[in-house]
Amino acid sequence: MKKWFQVSLQTKIVGLSAALIITVIVLLASIFSYMQFVESKRQAEQLALQAAKSISFMPEVKAAFQKKQPSRYIQPLAEQVREQIGAASIVVQNREQIIYSHANQKWIGKKDKEAVNDRALLFGGYYTLDGEGTTGPAIMGKAPIVISHGKYTDVVGVVTVEFLKSHVHAQLIARIQQIILFSLAVLLLGMIGGIFLAKSIKKDTLGLEPHEIASLYRERNAILLSIKEGIIAIDHQGFITMMNTSAKNMLGLQTEYLHHHIIEVFPYTNMIEVLDTGIARSDQEIFLNEKTFILNLTPIIEHQRIVGVVASFRDKTELKSLINTISEVRKYSEDLRAQTHEFTNKLYVLSGLLQLGQYKDAFEFIQKESAVHQTQNRILFDQILDSKVQAILLGKIGKASEKKIHFSVDSESTLDTLPEHIEISHLIIIIGNLIDNAFEAVSQQSEKEVSFFITDIGHDLIIEVMDNGPGVSEEVLNQIFTKGFSTKGTDRGYGLANIKKMVDELGGSIEVYNQPEGGAIFSVYLPKN
Repeated sequence: MKKWFQVSLQTKIVGLSAALIITVIVLLASIFSYMQFVESKRQAEQLALQAAKSISFMPEVKAAFQKKQPSRYIQPLAEQVREQIGAASIVVQNREQIIYSHANQKWIGKKDKEAVNDRALLFGGYYTLDGEGTTGPAIMGKAPIVISHGKYTDVVGVVTVEFLKSHVHAQLIARIQQIILFSLAVLLLGMIGGIFLAKSIKKDTLGLEPHEIASLYRERNAILLSIKEGIIAIDHQGFITMMNTSAKNMLGLQTEYLHHHIIEVFPYTNMIEVLDTGIARSDQEIFLNEKTFILNLTPIIEHQRIVGVVASFRDKTELKSLINTISEVRKYSEDLRAQTHEFTNKLYVLSGLLQLGQYKDAFEFIQKESAVHQTQNRILFDQILDSKVQAILLGKIGKASEKKIHFSVDSESTLDTLPEHIEISHLIIIIGNLIDNAFEAVSQQSEKEVSFFITDIGHDLIIEVMDNGPGVSEEVLNQIFTKGFSTKGTDRGYGLANIKKMVDELGGSIEVYNQPEGGAIFSVYLPKN
């Protein structure tokens, strides 16, 4: 389903950065504001109480209580202190709650019935109070005025220092405003940093958005899984960054080799050389784990700098096997055409004899051919019951007839239907090449004799091909199955090598003997299970 609304990577990063910074700023500002509020209140309480104590201890204040008009002496002192500490009011009262000092002179001489001075007057305590003062809601510090009379003391009044809550809050708001200004500056810097971070990430991702990268990643995985060729990529240091399933299977790797050095996994590939030179290589052949691979190496270049190498390779062994199979099928097809051609010629001979009235010769020709075919057919169709082997032998019989070679199937041959693991491609390569080699071996003989024997009695399938050719010399007897080795010229030596490979794949063995009277015997043993 198509997404109608896609948020760009830059918008996401800037938005998330801004949201994170705002969240952090709000949390920190709230915590700091609360701490500032508590600290401002505590400082106001301490200052109020300390100022109240200082005034209550002043000798001038104590002496004024023993005079007729205490306010005349106390008011100037209290106002001086109030201006110095920035208090809203300093109230000095006697035991009857009459005010001797106040910021508002109209209060002087009046009685404050709402004042809460019991703890100071009755118990002589020093304390702070958060409540309604003479100037409004305030934080207050109270201290008793104590006069000593020799052996006893007397509490004659109370000093109250008031700090308006509104003033404390105003100071707190001013600090919070500063915090907000700094926070906005941090937010701006964060958003600018987020923009640069987004641009840097987009540069690293080649300008692709996250959903585009995810889509490319899914498509890349699907493509790598669908490719039958092996794909390996390395970085600028030679470490593997990507390997598809086909590569693992072809190299026979059982464990994960990502981030291992290429030399550990796939040596002799010249990937490091391509990494150093930047020169691509095509159709390079290497041999590894008894397999031949064809490699194509391509450097990865970014901003005129080599950042890695990609190797694509395929198994040439399988390719050659397929080519050999196709070649043998083509031979089989040619053999069938030869057989058809041979029978056509015989029909022409028979037709000519009949037209000339040579009925006796025609009859003898038919009897001779019939006897041969009856013997062959009895062995082929009554004793050899596998249709694949029947088809191969019929083709070779026709080819032998065309080459004037006496090709016979041993009358002792017996064969039931072959097991499934022995395929027609195996039989074409093994039987076809053995018989063709025998035909070639007798090509220079005056009497050309090739015999074929097959049986599945016992645990093994046994195939033997005998000829009356010159045999195999002792000097090359151990080399005839080597790929490319031949005594018949260049571009030869693949038939017996392919036979040996097929026999090995089927878990069998092959033996070669020279007959005392001349010629060679090739024996193949293939386990049925």
